[in-house]
Amino acid sequence: MESLQVCDYMDHHPVKLTKNMPVAEAVERLLQRQQSGGPVLDEAGKLCGFLSEQDCIKAMVESTYYREQVCRVGEIMHSPVMTVSDTMSILEVAEKLLIEKPKMYPVVDADGLLVGCISRSQILAAIDKQLHAEYPKTA
Repeated sequence: MESLQVCDYMDHHPVKLTKNMPVAEAVERLLQRQQSGGPVLDEAGKLCGFLSEQDCIKAMVESTYYREQVCRVGEIMHSPVMTVSDTMSILEVAEKLLIEKPKMYPVVDADGLLVGCISRSQILAAIDKQLHAEYPKTA
C-alpha cells in the first residue's frame, strides 16, 4: 500500500479559483466539474487558499437573506491551506484525512506549486483497487 502515490490518483486539472472571483462564478465552476471545493490562486498563480462547498453555501444564504450581491472568493476562503505532496503515499493521506477531515486536499510539488487535487473518493478508490489486487475474491 505504501507504493501507491498521490500523483497516480489525483485530479491533475482541478477547478482553479481566484481571490477576486465572485462566489457565484466559483460555485458555477465547482458544480460543472462536480468538485466539492477548489484551490484559490493569487495574482502570481500561487496557492493562497481553499474554497469549500460549505463556505459557498454560507455566503449564498447570507446573500439571499440580505438581498446583496455575493462576496468575493478571497473574503471567505480558508487560509492557510492544508495540502499534501504529490509524492506522498495514499495511505499517509488517508491517515491524515482521519485527523483533519477535509473532503479534498490541494496537491503541491516539491516547490510548493499546485499540481492537482485529491478527494476522499479518489483515495478510497486507490485503497480499494490495491485491496482487490492483494486479496482476490474467492469462489
